Amino acid sequence: MIIDVLTLFPEMFSAVTDHSIIGRAVANGIINIRLTDIRDYTMDKHNRTDDTPFGGGAGMVMSAEPVFRTLEAIGAKEGRIIYMSPKGRLLDRALIEELSLENRIVLLCGHYEGIDQRVLDHWNIEEVSIGDYILTGGELAAMVLIDAIGRLLPGVLGSSESHKEESIYSGLLEYPQYTKPREFRKLTVPEVLLSGDHNLIRLWKYEQALLLTCHRRPDLFEAYLAREKVLSKQEKAVLERVIGICRLERKQ
Repeated sequence: MIIDVLTLFPEMFSAVTDHSIIGRAVANGIINIRLTDIRDYTMDKHNRTDDTPFGGGAGMVMSAEPVFRTLEAIGAKEGRIIYMSPKGRLLDRALIEELSLENRIVLLCGHYEGIDQRVLDHWNIEEVSIGDYILTGGELAAMVLIDAIGRLLPGVLGSSESHKEESIYSGLLEYPQYTKPREFRKLTVPEVLLSGDHNLIRLWKYEQALLLTCHRRPDLFEAYLAREKVLSKQEKAVLERVIGICRLERKQ
């Protein structure tokens, strides 16, 4: 996958491109992250890329010309162009999976009070938000999107099944995890995880995931119940037990 990032601060992306899982994916050629500095395409003699907004208001707005010229220079029309914006569609599981199937994505990072609307209109740019809050720029949001998409690409994670068992992608929050030692400051690991009985362990993990989701994200829990699922007799019994627990707790 090719990911073009258009930004005023390309140096920020070394945190993603040079480290951890995504850094390895870049090194292995699975993801090609190409950084373009919007300042390189300004025609302003002082190298400015912003100006005061028409109609007044606080802050500055990124000018149309340098952004237009940057998009043209990289041939952005050949990719799916996304502007990181709090006004956009929420970045959720469905959108992440959809974007992971693209061959090329162009991420436009705004700054200041945003970007001249003519850029978004002319290029028919999608707006995507990572949440209902404001950041100082689109760079951090773009990094979140890159990380979320990148780890779904074949060969990025150690196991092709890893992401399917994780929080959200299974439809449930992830069950609790433990590692050695078996006892730490008199805190012990659940005995079932030490039993060696893989079926019991699997059912325990399923029950814990259900309980956590019910307690912390009832919206996800209800969505999970609404979907058709192929469950074993034992899994159905676990699900029914958890449903009973959740309903009882909600009445109290």
